[in-house]
Amino acid sequence: MKARVLVTLKSAVLDPQGKAIEGALRSLGVPGVSSVRQGKVFDVELDTSDPAKAEATLKDACEKLLANTVIETYRIELVD
Repeated sequence: MKARVLVTLKSAVLDPQGKAIEGALRSLGVPGVSSVRQGKVFDVELDTSDPAKAEATLKDACEKLLANTVIETYRIELVD
């Protein structure tokens, strides 16, 4: 089973890299960008076809390594 884990900063946490990207887009003349928040994406292949087991494994991985849960949130998307 394949999955995607999206990790982003919590909304209350300042995102200096996002602000830098936002400023760079403006200086490059990209119109219509009002805000940017950056994050991380992990594409993971799991040795299971059980969605509940896959989600539990990925939640464990996020809590232990992939996300700093003090300042980040994560979302797990299972892909067929």
